[in-house]
Order: sequence, then C-alpha cells, then structure tokens
Amino acid sequence: MDLESALQRIEELRNLITYHNYRYYQLDDPEISDAEYDALMRELEELERLYADRIDLAGSPTQTVGAEPLRKFETRPHLTPMLSLSNCFTEDDIRDFVKRVKSALGATEKIFFVLEPKLDGVAVNMIYEGGRFKWGLTRGDGFIGEDVSRNILTIRSIPREISVYDRPVEIRGEVFMTIQSFKELNRRQAQENKPIFANPRNAAAGSLRQLDPAVTAQRPLEINCYYIAGINGPGFDSQWEILNTLKKWGFPVNPNIIRTDNVDKCIRFYYELEAMRKDLPYEIDGMVIKVDSRLQQERLGTVSRSPRWATACKFPPAQATTVIESIEVHVGRTGVLTPVAIMKPVRIGGVTVSRATLHNQDEIDRKDIRIGDTVIVQRAGDVIPQVVKSIPSKRKGTERPFRMPEHCPSCGSRVYRNKDEAFYRCLNMACPAQVKERIVHFVSRPAMDIDGVGEKLIERLLEKGLIHDPADLYYLTREDLLSIERMGEKSAYNILRAIEASKETTLSRFIYALGIRHVGENTAKILAGLVEDVRELERFTVEDLQKVKDIGPVVAESVVSFFAEPSNRDVIERLMATGVRPRKESVETGEENAPSLEGKTFVFTGTLSGLTRTEAAALVESRGGSVSKSLAKSTDYLVVGSNPGSKLEKARQQGTTILSEKDFMAIIRGKKE
Repeated sequence: MDLESALQRIEELRNLITYHNYRYYQLDDPEISDAEYDALMRELEELERLYADRIDLAGSPTQTVGAEPLRKFETRPHLTPMLSLSNCFTEDDIRDFVKRVKSALGATEKIFFVLEPKLDGVAVNMIYEGGRFKWGLTRGDGFIGEDVSRNILTIRSIPREISVYDRPVEIRGEVFMTIQSFKELNRRQAQENKPIFANPRNAAAGSLRQLDPAVTAQRPLEINCYYIAGINGPGFDSQWEILNTLKKWGFPVNPNIIRTDNVDKCIRFYYELEAMRKDLPYEIDGMVIKVDSRLQQERLGTVSRSPRWATACKFPPAQATTVIESIEVHVGRTGVLTPVAIMKPVRIGGVTVSRATLHNQDEIDRKDIRIGDTVIVQRAGDVIPQVVKSIPSKRKGTERPFRMPEHCPSCGSRVYRNKDEAFYRCLNMACPAQVKERIVHFVSRPAMDIDGVGEKLIERLLEKGLIHDPADLYYLTREDLLSIERMGEKSAYNILRAIEASKETTLSRFIYALGIRHVGENTAKILAGLVEDVRELERFTVEDLQKVKDIGPVVAESVVSFFAEPSNRDVIERLMATGVRPRKESVETGEENAPSLEGKTFVFTGTLSGLTRTEAAALVESRGGSVSKSLAKSTDYLVVGSNPGSKLEKARQQGTTILSEKDFMAIIRGKKE
C-alpha cells in the first residue's frame, strides 16, 4: 500500500471505529459484530505502527477508551482511569503475551497469572466513600463516566456499605444479564411492541441506561466484581488477594477463576472455558489473563489505552454480520412452514454459515427483516444459526419485504394459520414433506393399530415409491412387500393380514388416525359421537363444533380446516374404497353403569368372532383398563379367540387368568369378576 492510500485508509478506519464506538457504547445498538469491530481495530493498529512517523496518534481510537458519555446523564470522573484490555485471539497469541511479560520482567523472575472468564457485559465503577456507596459510573471514555448510581443500586447483590477504609475506594465490575432473563425480557418487549435487544450485553447496557430507575429495577441485572482501585487506595499484593477480599466484603465474584504460573495451563483453561461456554447461564466471550503480582503490574505499566500486564483472549465469534440474499420456506414433518434466510456465507465460531431460521412471519415483521438486508447473525447455543436483527441504516432502497406463501411449497395445497398461533401449516395428509410422520401416526396402536408396520418399514416403502399417503398401505401387494430388502414370505403375509384386519375399526380410532391437529384420542371419541360416518364431519362449521361440550375454538377451527382440504377428503375416500369400515362404538353392557377395570391389564390372542380386537381394546380402555401386546407376569387376563398363538400356553404356565370371548363380554357387562 502506497503512503497516500495508507493515510486515507487510516482516516477511514478511525472514522468507522469512532462511529461504531458511538453505536456500541452510547446507543447500545451495534451495527457490526464484536469480531468485525476487532478486525477493524487490528487493521488500524497495524497501519498506525507501519506509518507511525507520518501520522499523529492523538485522538485515534487506538489511544482512547470507549466513547464520550451520553449527555442525558450527569457525568463524573473516575478516581483512577478505567483502561480497556488489548485483545488476543489464538493459542500463539497467549504464548506471545506470556513471552513479552517474561521478557520485560526478566527470564528468572517467578510470574503467576490469574485467569478469569471475560463476561460479555457492561463495565462499571462503584465509588465508596467512608465505606458507603457514593457513585456508580459507566466506563465512558475511561476518565469520565455516566452517573447511573440509582440504576446500579437496583442490583440487589451490591453492598450499600463496606465496613472498611475511610478513604475513597473504587470497586470495578461487569454488569450482565443471564441468558434466560434476556429471553424473557425480549419476550415482554415483543408483546408490548417494543424493540428487542440483539444479545444479553445490549439488554444489560440498555437497562443500565434507563432514565427511570423503576424500569431498571424490573430487569434482572447481575454483577461480577473483579478489581479494587482508588486514590492512594488500599494496598494489595496481588490480584488473587483482591478477588478474595471482594468476596469477603460481600461482592459477587465469578467462581470460575484460577491462578497458575504455567503457560500451558493458561492455554488449557482457555479451551476449558470455551467448552464450558455453552453450559453457563450467562454469556462469556473469552478469557482474561492478568499478571497476579501488583508490584509486577506496576513495573510493566501501560501502553496507550491498555495495561501491559493483562490481555483479553477472545473466543471465535458467536455473531457476525452478513446479507440476506433470499428467503426460502421449508415444510417440517408436522406441516409447519418455516422461513429460512439464505445468506452470503460468513464465518461464525469457526463454522461457515449460509442459512438461518427466521421462525415465522410474525418474527420477521417484528424484527423488520427484508430480502437484501444486512443483518446480525448468531449461532444460538453455538449451534443453530439465527438472525438476531436487521440493520436498517445499511439499507440502499432495493430491499424487499417477505410474505409467507398462500400454498405449500412442497405439495401446492393451501396453507392455514390458526388465529391463536404464529405458524402457517400445510394440512394435506399426503404432503411429501410430512407424509412419513403422518403414516407412522396412522398405523400406531391407538390409531389403526397395524401390527408389523413400523417406522423403518414405512421409510423403505416411501423410498421405493410404493406409498405416498396412508391410503396407499391398503393397496400394497405381496410382490410390493417382497421387493423390500430382507422381507420374507412370512413377514409379507403377516403384514398384509394386519393391514386387512385393521379395516374393521372404530370410528373414534379412525378419526384419531387421520392426524387432525389438536384432536387427541378423547376429542376423537367426542367427534365420533356426533356422526355415523366420518365424511359427515365435512358439513360442520366452526360455530357448529363450538356448541359441542369440550370442543373449543382452536379444535373446531382445526377440524374444519382439515376437512376443507380436498386432498384429505380424497385420502379418506380412497381408504373407504379399499373396504376400511370405521364403525360407531355401540356395545350393550347390560348395565346402566359399566364396571371399572382400572388397574387391570388384558392381552388378546387369536381371532375374536363378535368384535374386532381393536373394538375389544377400546372397551377395556373405556373402562379404565389397559391392553398390552405382550404377556407378562403382571397380566391379569388373556382373552382367547379362535386359532390362539403361543401366548395361551405361556399363560397356563404362569397362572394368568384365561378368558373366552364370552367370559370377556361378561366382565365387560359386569356379570363376572
């Protein structure tokens, strides 16, 4: 780079960094991630080093701390300057820092280091006079801070008095908000149509700078303290002693702090903290290394805005800024449509990210996210990428709002949104994006109870294109099943037999098997009581269903929407065409009040003549009993039909009560116990 270009770039970087300092420190509304800010600062520091003889460093962001205090607060001076720390980013950087310290102090001198988590919060300085809390200040420009005393005092863990030292003393700490508190605050902000915060650090800073302390008091701020200073302040021999004294005085101190004289231990602890990061209830973005001895600290001194005896070792960034190039809509296994941002690839935490969830339309509207926007992206829990916020000040006028499609991108069916939900859904039973889960539900025991047809077989049938919806199961042939790898004649025969047997079922089980959203087994029984044929439900309106006891507006709307979908009606017709005959439950008990079978377990074997096994199981369950497919010592009754299997002999051996179909019906009617 020639001299003219270098000087121009230096001026450009200084202006950029000053602007971003203003947004970060004063507005609590950054436009770039910490990693991008650090990169700008490193570039400026390198250029200023290369061209030191041609430029004036006075006023450069590399020589200053933070930003000027906001005018809306009174300002007060710190008793001693609040310097910021230099940054390092790699294992080699940590070794270089230790090497520089040893070189400056002498190779033979014993040096201990204190290693502390770097909390991602807001630095504050609390001044005590005569042992009583006097002022609470933000860092400001390092020399003068904003007076936020009343807001700091809303943090209950801060002592109002310390019974030591008549002279003024400063307690330095980091104010932060836990991840859970941050999420709850953003939830409330969204409900009240207020701006949400990009991360816990911004939430803590915004809360600390409220003009009304009552607002701050409603926000659960916390603090960890890490340093004691002051005019001719108390004499301490080491940082380790300071931390122990802070705890003795009643100030919160982070528990994850160690002391070591070994550089390899420093590096191991850095990686330990990085691994611990995802499990902590608060956010950290690195590790701070401090020379422990106060005497050695004084000998090392400071340079520009930072002490030579300490540095912050940053983790790989959890946030970055990038551009949304398009928004795609994905259909999940439950039919939910989820918008996904397709972004210009960016590195976050060592991983290249190019896609991030946008959750739903309400979330997009609330964050005012548009196609073409510059956005801040993070990996939630360092795993799932998500868009934190848009940056409207970066817009060029070509950005486009996004709207959810009216039809499912997977199958083309119309999508629905319940007024009480944020999500759009595809209700088509045959939608390719969700068909597997729907068929798994359809064949389950509380539904059509098709023995031998499980998730793995359904996956293979779908992969071979043999089924596309639940009705296709009833059109399978022996040849279809034998084409499945490792499928034998006997297994194919048993599966076809189970499918055929399932055609005789109850109306409530069939309704439940359809997988109508919000319709569980009990609701299916209520709906079955309204009709003789499942197709009669097509004529019901939301208002009609809401008149039925135990059916509310959400269920009513879900049922009406399901039967309004032509593809669902088509699947039902195709099921009926194969001979599926759901019958309304109507069994005479011979008693006005059916007997309770609570605590009793039944197992069935063989073929029943008077009713299907599904109907028999429904009778047991309706009276509080349970039905199992396998025989155990805890089984109360084995009900035997024609052609019983091996369960009969096992029941005889273990003494299980054996019932004929006639005996079973007598128990159901209350005639026998």
